[in-house]
Amino acid sequence: MAGEEAFFELESEDHSAGFEALPGMALEDLMAPDWAGALSGIEDELRSVLAFVAAEAGRGAHVLPAASNILRAFRQPLADVKVLILGQDPYPTPGHAVGLSFAVSGQTRPIPRSLSNIYREMETDLGLPPRVHGDLSAWTGQGVLLLNRVLSVAAGAAGSHRGKGWEAITTAAVTAVARRRNAAGQQSPLVAILWGKDAEAVQPLLEGAPVISSAHPSPLSASRGFFGSRPFSRANALLRMQGADPVIWELPPLP
Repeated sequence: MAGEEAFFELESEDHSAGFEALPGMALEDLMAPDWAGALSGIEDELRSVLAFVAAEAGRGAHVLPAASNILRAFRQPLADVKVLILGQDPYPTPGHAVGLSFAVSGQTRPIPRSLSNIYREMETDLGLPPRVHGDLSAWTGQGVLLLNRVLSVAAGAAGSHRGKGWEAITTAAVTAVARRRNAAGQQSPLVAILWGKDAEAVQPLLEGAPVISSAHPSPLSASRGFFGSRPFSRANALLRMQGADPVIWELPPLP
């Protein structure tokens, strides 16, 4: 695994670095083993969209996030997911997208405005003071899947990779999350938090799992239903009803 670990830790000023390798990598080297199994039925579609991304990077386009992070959401085991937070597409600002929806690196300043609005709603909902960093990995470690509907974007061009094949991949991913069953054949605990119209479109895939949907937290739409939606406390209440542990939404300070 040393080669794969080195790949996923890749950081480079060369914005095309690593993309050319993606279409030929084994699924098991791109994502957690159970995700590789769940997405094996759309392997051809995944390789096609990765080839598109590689071609864009190869012609000089600045593709976000970095190749090492483009499938980062799927490195979290599928079996561990209990909350799905679904957004639109990655931040188009260079240095922001890290492969987890709404998250940025701990060193990114200022915090993107969508994430600032998420923190503002956390404060209203839970009384938690906003964090000055945007590292949301403490959530993923508790089974929160931070997924976008589209997993890549050209720098400075929001929505530029819509309709290029990612939607089929994330449709399959959401379906896989919803269809997990425990030993008794019951649906595994799951709460879906869908932010924005692109995310809300997947609701029919969720097979009756509880859904919290609202406007996107972007500055353009947050005041149209995101603020006041209290997704964090509602998600925890729904998890408890399913016999699952609540999420500790408070983010720890950076080391």
